[in-house]
Amino acid sequence: MSKVAVIYWSGTGNTQTMAEAVAEGAKGAGAEVSLIPCAEVGDVSGFDAVAMGCPAMGAEELEDSEFVPMLDSIEAKLTGKKIALFGSYGWGDGEWMRSWEERCQNANLTLTCESVTANNAPDDDAIAACKALGAALS
Repeated sequence: MSKVAVIYWSGTGNTQTMAEAVAEGAKGAGAEVSLIPCAEVGDVSGFDAVAMGCPAMGAEELEDSEFVPMLDSIEAKLTGKKIALFGSYGWGDGEWMRSWEERCQNANLTLTCESVTANNAPDDDAIAACKALGAALS
């Protein structure tokens, strides 16, 4: 059984809703899942796969007071694991996700599937995509 961590930061609850759908999809595919707010992330070495969720903040950037320091602290330990990204945004065109994907590629992290974004609250399609993302990590 694969072990999947679903790590997220959420200000309004939209990304948390997406994280819960990712976790549900991974559990449904038979994975052992840990749903972890980014402030509570510890050692990630025991996980086979890691899904990370963060909304767009400011000028389409990752949240920088909690999420970015957490990512900096675990990024080197993510090499060789299945990785997937998700998050919500309220403006712009998703530039923050493209920048985040590029950061992962530059760190030699393998993105297992297409990232999932939702404009504001995730709709049924975004929830279904989050479940599929979770299943892809299992």
